[in-house]
Amino acid sequence: MTRRQALLLSLPGWVMAQRNPDAPPFRAKTLGGELVTPETIKNKVALIQFWTTWCGVCRADQAAVDEITRKFKDKGLIVLAVSVQEDRETVSRYLQKSPREPKIVLTADTNLVSTYRPRAFPSYLIIDRQGRIAGVQEGGGGEPALLELLRKAGIG
Repeated sequence: MTRRQALLLSLPGWVMAQRNPDAPPFRAKTLGGELVTPETIKNKVALIQFWTTWCGVCRADQAAVDEITRKFKDKGLIVLAVSVQEDRETVSRYLQKSPREPKIVLTADTNLVSTYRPRAFPSYLIIDRQGRIAGVQEGGGGEPALLELLRKAGIG
């Protein structure tokens, strides 16, 4: 079983019913106070990274995620880095030592974690401009893997 198949199996049953299913409704409030919903990102591509501060692979992928965020923000890419099950203080301390480019979201401020139920860190989900799930990735892979996800969503 591929990582993509494993991640798809972990998602709710509606994902298995079709290829590139519509992404379910979500809401996410960033640490900066911005509210992100499907309506606010209409006609944009959203890359969602599920990560934790204690995850070594997440730290290894961080430079690639930051670079992708910078490189493609003017091409319609929004990157949300969702810190899973960590409190504001823990994440804020981490960010003081290791700043991030993507918009940071806590589990308490979104339904993304309960909707997608990531089982490994990092995990990635990409939503295309039409609001469909264009790809998923469980585990790290650096810039080459992230560029492949972007390609699936029509950016690259």
